[in-house]
Amino acid sequence: MTSDGVHVAYQVVGEGPFDLVYVPGFTSHLDLNWEPPSLHVTERFSSFSRLILFDKRGTGMSDPVDDVPTLEQRMDDVRAVMDAAGSEQAAFFGFSEGGAMALLFAATHPERTRALALWGAMARTTYAPDYEIAPPKEAYLEAAAEWILPYLEEGVLADVYMPSVAEDPGIMARASAGEQRAASPGMLFKIILMYMDVDVRHVVETISAPTLIVHARGDRVVNVRHGRWLAEHMPNAKYVELPGIDHSIWFTNPDSLIDEVEEFLTGVRPVAEPERVLATVMFTDIVGSTGRATQLGDAKWRELLEAEQHAVRVELERHRGREIKSTGDGFLATFDGPARAVRCGQAIVESLRRIGLETRVGLHSGEVEVMGTDVGGIAVHIASRVGSLASAGEVLVSETVKGIVAGSGLHFEDRGERELKGVPDRWRLFAVTQ
Repeated sequence: MTSDGVHVAYQVVGEGPFDLVYVPGFTSHLDLNWEPPSLHVTERFSSFSRLILFDKRGTGMSDPVDDVPTLEQRMDDVRAVMDAAGSEQAAFFGFSEGGAMALLFAATHPERTRALALWGAMARTTYAPDYEIAPPKEAYLEAAAEWILPYLEEGVLADVYMPSVAEDPGIMARASAGEQRAASPGMLFKIILMYMDVDVRHVVETISAPTLIVHARGDRVVNVRHGRWLAEHMPNAKYVELPGIDHSIWFTNPDSLIDEVEEFLTGVRPVAEPERVLATVMFTDIVGSTGRATQLGDAKWRELLEAEQHAVRVELERHRGREIKSTGDGFLATFDGPARAVRCGQAIVESLRRIGLETRVGLHSGEVEVMGTDVGGIAVHIASRVGSLASAGEVLVSETVKGIVAGSGLHFEDRGERELKGVPDRWRLFAVTQ
């Protein structure tokens, strides 16, 4: 599809009763909508709407541009996308800078605007939410040139946009790759030039469309007072404040946010149904961690823990495990293959032994409830209890795991039936020997 001679990439997903245009923030790439963590957001929005996705000119799969695009040009791109998708009227979800685009579109084309939902949005780009005093534009551009563009390969934007997961190397690596795909450094600087001039304060009070404004209380990119200002100056707005420090929507509040949007646009609040999948659950635990910490002292123990975390994450990645969370002196992880989980457990034991740590690993295969980035259910409890019964340097598994990996070449030693605290029945456990 072309808008004023510029090719703008778009997609239409879902068969809901109304159209919902997702107006992205700073940069985007349509393919990233189908990769974690964006995939969950895409699936949720398209479950109750006919979702229209697009990349703004200069970003993602749309054409790069020579001149700095204006907000009006980008708004025209939204209209062109709607025309190409056969959408006469739509609701809009505006994220960050996309919120200003959605506001301008709603003011200019009220007949085509069903409703607005905004996340992390602002009427004017400035760190002074009261709009009385703003740092000079040159200061922003200098910061971009010195502190953003040279470090794109290191995920510098992700570090600011989603600080809640900044310590997760896997997530940051994917985010860094996404940054590089969404826009080139030169194009990114042009976008920053335009971004610094965003100011739609003059249209806010003219918007009659029902508007939902949602903001993270600790948003470190767009201060929460921006959202509050919008709510105070829009005649038909509802304001919801959520906890969290992320500007991005994918980690801290994705379902809380989308629940609010779905209820606002459909009148019905969704009833959460946990996703259930078959997985092998792993718990790791350092043996005698309290004694070692006392012996080494805080500083050296912290260094050893960092080495332990790195070693475990290396093995999880190598064996296609999914880290759920660190438990302080251990990890909770899941696998889609029990044999890989067993071999990963063996590798973790050996890897940590080389740095002077003894660990134990417990494994169980069963149905787990996927709850955002966490997992729950009886299978998780069983794996935890199995792990607590393992000896130092041992990978201990339930009979379920042993049965599923038959023919894999793995060998086990029967440890007999045991009671697992808080779990019904008696469970036969096996130690991995080879």
